[in-house]
Amino acid sequence: MAGKDQSISNIFITALAPIIWGTSYLVASELLPADRPFTAALIRALPAGLVLILWSHFYLPKMNLNLKQWGKLIILSALNIGFFQALLFIAAYRLPGGIAAVVGAVQPLLMMLIIWLVDQRRPQSKVVFMAAVSVLGMGLLFVSPKSEWDSIGLIAAFTGTVCLGVGTFLARRWNNGIPVLSFTGWQLGLGGLILLPMALLFEEPLPVLNLDNYIGYGYLSIFGALFAYSIWFRGVSKLSSVSVSSLGLLSPVTAILMGWMVLNQALTIRESIAILIVLSSVLMIQRWLLPVVKIERLNVKKAIS
Repeated sequence: MAGKDQSISNIFITALAPIIWGTSYLVASELLPADRPFTAALIRALPAGLVLILWSHFYLPKMNLNLKQWGKLIILSALNIGFFQALLFIAAYRLPGGIAAVVGAVQPLLMMLIIWLVDQRRPQSKVVFMAAVSVLGMGLLFVSPKSEWDSIGLIAAFTGTVCLGVGTFLARRWNNGIPVLSFTGWQLGLGGLILLPMALLFEEPLPVLNLDNYIGYGYLSIFGALFAYSIWFRGVSKLSSVSVSSLGLLSPVTAILMGWMVLNQALTIRESIAILIVLSSVLMIQRWLLPVVKIERLNVKKAIS
């Protein structure tokens, strides 16, 4: 019973990360300079990474990691931060945000496919069904006859989803016993360095910032990166990979609810029903996957050994 209670608390703690990311849409639209997505991603990731690296006293160099282990960390940084953030913003600029969210909603299904192919562990049919229901719920929430479909945007959104899915899966296996704050900090720092040339090459320098801009960037870096990614990677190490991926659906739902509560945006009956469908799907997936955590931990130990 204690183990189950601990898993439930881990779910609630990890769920805070996508909820915080859902509030970032409101912050970006209301407080940040327009048309500088790569710069926003860079300022979000790099300072937070440096703070965590300093906080952990440069833990990784003390572990004497070999080139292969550093290579794995760079790959994780690219998948989870650098490439994912870049593709996310490309999709956001070429697609309505809702369409990108629908594409991202396939990540739990993608994660089940990865686990099936790599670990030879077939997913539960009821979990597959509920993950598909969550995709339909997200479609009901965001897709309409007026939605615009851009091929480059769709490719970017799907590729970003694949990057985060693979990165989340590999993060469990390539941790090498690194403390979560150091593991998070180095990924944010290295991912920020990947974003740096994109911001310099493709965007104009920042204008003179006002107080709102500083508050917005500070929120994204402190809460959206340093805090949220720390509890996210903590969840990756303690929960089922599919469980963590499904929690990501809370981000677009939070964005919709924030628009309704803060900006007084209309919330239709259709959208309300869709939100209930998505939340119910996430809840059922979490409930059904509670016994799977121990199995995945055994597979991770086998992969490391």
